[in-house]
Amino acid sequence: MTSLAQTLEALVDPGSIEPIPVPMRPAKGDYAATLERARERSGVDESVQVMRARINGYLVVVIGGEFGFLAGSVGQSAADRVVAGYQAATADSLPVITLPTSGGTRMQEGAAAFFRMTDIAWAAEEHLRTGAIRVGWLRNPTTGGVMATWGSYADITAAEPGALLGFLGPRVYEALHGEPFPPVQTAENLARVGVIDQVVALGELREWVSGILDVVYGDDEEDEFGDHGVPEPVDAWEAITRTRDADRPGPPAVLDLMSDRTELHGTGAGESGGGIRLALGRLRGVRTLVVAQTREEVSPAGLRVAQRGLRLADRVGLPVITLIDTPGGELSGRAEESAMAGEIARTLQTMSGLSVPSVSCVMGQGCGGAALALVPANVVVCMENGWVSPLPPEGASVITHRTPDRAAEMARQQGVGAESLVDAEVVDEVAAEGSDLPAAVADAVVTALVSQ
Repeated sequence: MTSLAQTLEALVDPGSIEPIPVPMRPAKGDYAATLERARERSGVDESVQVMRARINGYLVVVIGGEFGFLAGSVGQSAADRVVAGYQAATADSLPVITLPTSGGTRMQEGAAAFFRMTDIAWAAEEHLRTGAIRVGWLRNPTTGGVMATWGSYADITAAEPGALLGFLGPRVYEALHGEPFPPVQTAENLARVGVIDQVVALGELREWVSGILDVVYGDDEEDEFGDHGVPEPVDAWEAITRTRDADRPGPPAVLDLMSDRTELHGTGAGESGGGIRLALGRLRGVRTLVVAQTREEVSPAGLRVAQRGLRLADRVGLPVITLIDTPGGELSGRAEESAMAGEIARTLQTMSGLSVPSVSCVMGQGCGGAALALVPANVVVCMENGWVSPLPPEGASVITHRTPDRAAEMARQQGVGAESLVDAEVVDEVAAEGSDLPAAVADAVVTALVSQ
């Protein structure tokens, strides 16, 4: 089990730690003796330590847990420290790095300690309003009231490999129900289902956190752009045919061009994928958060993933790029019960309300509301073969002519192609694709971004 001291040694700049002083609450009788023994065994004075420190030169507040002190349990003094950590970060608008490990609320203090979870929530909410990023690395184990407060307040969350993570301690469940708890409370499983973003080993922690801080707080870097020629007019049906080609590169190929990339996986609420990927990093040297469709159907969960990324970028001040390429939204009973229409509406609204520079790019297929949801941006770019349509052309043909056979005619009639979208004043510019589509997209969207 990794101690907090070992974690800090691997993460922060040497000699940069400055403890944040927080008065200790007095204890009496047997409990006071228990605390004294815990101090002797663990080498720390409480289960929570708070400090200012630097990571790759960036000043942050660190809130860390020590499992060696009474299983990392949080009593009132420990909760005071968590609150103080958030308050210190709020005062100076500093990022918060959380390194929890805990068995939960300290049973020796009971309800009084339990209710301090609300104070932690108040303090964390105040910090949220500063616009400073919050990054969490969950250690083994993180359970109970810590997982239900500061263990879950980070904007981006990773965990150490194999960590036990969850609200309910499995030993308590087994004692109460007489059977083992399902084996779902692992870092790897929670990353898979979209509760946390990644699994990151201790040896990779500094690089992972530094990369996030550098993207959010660093400077843009100059990069060279290619010459992809002049966009050519493309027949609407020809564009649809080309963009449906399985070998055509999609938005994930643009993500591969990013440096300092950190992917955000899922909604944080147990939903993942759904035809959307999120990444923050640098594209052509410019700091940004990218919301990328994956050429698959987009589900309501995928739209909620997109909203998560958009809200984060807006709060911390990162420019947004959206890459659109989807055959449409998921058409199913499950999608209807998961509020497909409502999530399209909420994504449209979130995009429309962004206060940061934004660019959307119709990279390929732009079919239906799931595509349109990511279009509202300060600048809308369409690649020369990109297109946007309310329905698949075959569906429009069925509605109008009672047959799908007139799809090409409907595509041309509805003006779904790039040049027609410019003429309709719903797209700002058309970009040439050249011989390297992902590079052409990257150059086009970054050029549009830096021009704002």
